[in-house]
Order: sequence, then structure tokens, then C-alpha cells
Amino acid sequence: MRIQHLTPRQMAGQRIMAGFCGTGLNRDLKHLIGTLRVGGIILFSRNIENRSQLQRLCSDAQNYADSCGQPPLIIAVDQEGGSVARLRAPYFFEPPDAADIRDLDQASGYAERTAAELASFGINMNMAPVMDVADPDGGGIMGRRCFSADPATVAKTGVPVIRHMQQRGVMAVAKHFPGIGRTILDSHLDLPEINVSVQDLEAGDLVPFFAAIRHGVSGIMVSHVCYTAIDPLRPASLSPPIARDLLRRRMGYAGMTITDDLEMGAIANHYDIRSVVSRIIAADIDIALICHTMAKAEAAFEAFFTDLSHREGFDRASASVSRIMEAKHRYLCY
Repeated sequence: MRIQHLTPRQMAGQRIMAGFCGTGLNRDLKHLIGTLRVGGIILFSRNIENRSQLQRLCSDAQNYADSCGQPPLIIAVDQEGGSVARLRAPYFFEPPDAADIRDLDQASGYAERTAAELASFGINMNMAPVMDVADPDGGGIMGRRCFSADPATVAKTGVPVIRHMQQRGVMAVAKHFPGIGRTILDSHLDLPEINVSVQDLEAGDLVPFFAAIRHGVSGIMVSHVCYTAIDPLRPASLSPPIARDLLRRRMGYAGMTITDDLEMGAIANHYDIRSVVSRIIAADIDIALICHTMAKAEAAFEAFFTDLSHREGFDRASASVSRIMEAKHRYLCY
């Protein structure tokens, strides 16, 4: 299904990736797929029991989308490894912390095994690798989730993860643009601020993201951190100067962009969901990630749908949905 065959309601829904409760095709999941027409779902530990259940959940969700006349779903998961892994032993392979990956062979092996396992269940997107550069003084919140405190090492280690994931049909998502390694305040709790210039970012934090872009990463997740020297008013995930001007125009990224979870404190404590969507649209971000609350997914859908009613909004939405559909055609085999 090409973008020209999508209805406005389908176009609005494609821009939402939502979480849900339950381990099967229940009423909430049917509502997300059939009514809100979401383009993707994200799985958490609450959705995963064992191998056969997970495979059935993904298959049932895709079959239901097809029965509703929907394009195939992006089915995503956070399977970085270490502390951030939704698939856990004894039923699943648990990757190591990024900090424990010491060489390129180990990085490639992690990516190959993880991608093969995810693909076997029907999961087609991994919210990894983390391309943040660790704080060299050890004060940042990312800690062992980063490959290194050296930007070149992060780039060199992350690129084979992207390559091997995507060669096995699992879209990789580099995160958390433009880099949160030095962040002290956890954006799950409230809005962190970093005072750093674009030039300083380009010398350090952006090095891995430039490498990810050069190697065709499918998605980039934009952080909920306010970079006050670039945009003192908004976090990166809602910021035209960062998500549009820096990432798309200055760095030349033409793939999908995804917000971090919009229910994190950095966003939820300061914005309502409708104003969030208007800022996402202005920033040329493609997908709003809403991990928990159905009412917020519904409000986001209505906001995206309403923006389609005027020409400028329709044109912006068409550009975003085209990027999403291009990725689906490449990786979802339809």
C-alpha cells in the first residue's frame, strides 16, 4: 500500500507508535490498530511471556492489521542489552551492556544473534543501538548503556550493530539524538538541560550519529533534553532548530525520526499531548512514541488528523508518512 492509497485517517495513524497492556490481541490492541490506525506498536516486558506467546502476539497483530485494510505494522522493542532488555532469560537471549562490548566482532555477534531472534518472532524494529557518548567523568545517567566515552569508538562499535541488524530485516534506531551521555537529570523524571553549542556537538556527540546516517540507519530517536544554546525553549524532540534544521538540513538525514516516549516526565510535566503533536509536526518528526496511555494515543491521533485538514499540514504529513512507508516497503516485505 503506497501513500497515495492511504486515507487521511490512516495517514494520521501511521505517525503513532503505541504501547498497550496485555499479552494477546485484546480489545486495546484492536482499538489501536483498527480504530486509531497506528503505524506501529512497541512491546515491553508486560507484553512478553515466552517464545510461542510472543510469536503469536506479533502474528495476530499483523493479521488483524491486514484484515482492517492497514499497512503492515512496525513492531518495535527496546533490546539494547544489559539493563534495557525486554526479552529476558530463560526464554530469550539477553545481550550484554553496551559497555561490555569490547570489539567489533563482539558487536557484530550481538547484533546478529539479537536480530535473528527478534525477526523469528516477527519483531521488525529494535530501539538500538545507543549512540550516545558516555560522560568521560562518569557523571552522566547513561553509564553502562554507552559503548564508550570516545565518540570515534562509539561510532565504530555502533555501525556494525546497525548493519547486521538491518541485514537481517530488523530496523535499527540510533538514539538519543543529539546525544545525552553527559545528562545528569533523568528525562523520565523531568526536563534536563545541556548548554552546548552545535560546534561542540559536532566535535563529539554527533560523531556517532553522522556515522549512523552514512550507513543507512532506518530510524533516529530524538531525545527529551533541552539544548539551551541551540533552542532554549524546547527539548530536542519538539525542536525545529534541532530535529529539522540540525538533523535533517545540516546533517542530511532523510530517514525516519521518532520521539522518545512522550509520557516521560520531561514532556508530560510541561506539555499536553495536543500541543506536543503540534510541535512534533513543526519539527518534521515522523513518529510520536506513546508507550502507556490509550487516551493520549487517541488525543495524538485526533491532533495529527486535524492537521491534515489544511494544505500545509497535509504536505508535511505526506513527507513524514512517505518516509515511514518507504521503510515499511524495505523491511516488511509487502
